[in-house]
Amino acid sequence: MGYTVRRVRAQEWEAVRALRLEALQDPVAPLAFLTSHEFEAAHVDDFWKQRTSAAASGGSVAQFVVADDDGRWVGSATGLLEEPGTDDYAHHGVEQRQVHVVGVWLHPEHRGRGLIQQAIDAVVGWGREHGALRARLYVHADNPRAQAAYLKAGFERTGLTFESKVGPEVELAKPL
Repeated sequence: MGYTVRRVRAQEWEAVRALRLEALQDPVAPLAFLTSHEFEAAHVDDFWKQRTSAAASGGSVAQFVVADDDGRWVGSATGLLEEPGTDDYAHHGVEQRQVHVVGVWLHPEHRGRGLIQQAIDAVVGWGREHGALRARLYVHADNPRAQAAYLKAGFERTGLTFESKVGPEVELAKPL
């Protein structure tokens, strides 16, 4: 089976919503995402339209999806550009322009094929095109599967940690 990784299009907001809600039903979703299925499902259509439009063409956020040969979306990864002199959501200072990788998910039936790395590579490539000097992400300390995928994608532990609303998070990063 072949796969395609590409950036979302603004008119695909319903598919973006469906994929996000599917990801939030994954058994590790409480550790992987700082939100819940119930909270995200309550958003009105305009929220999803705006979110998808920004991720499709905005210069500060980009979402990439993984589609199988039938065009079914089976995964996603998003990048957020962070500027030096600002603070991230964990209140850590940003020292250089970087891309923050978030919202990484792949349907369980498609795992183990290198697709997460391809989706992350798309996000990192987009960040590099927009002047990012570093890629980074946070991962829950009790999510070894995700940590292994990120390490395989070339990220390394930085030693930075923080306590999120779901527990301890560790930062992984790599220079671009």
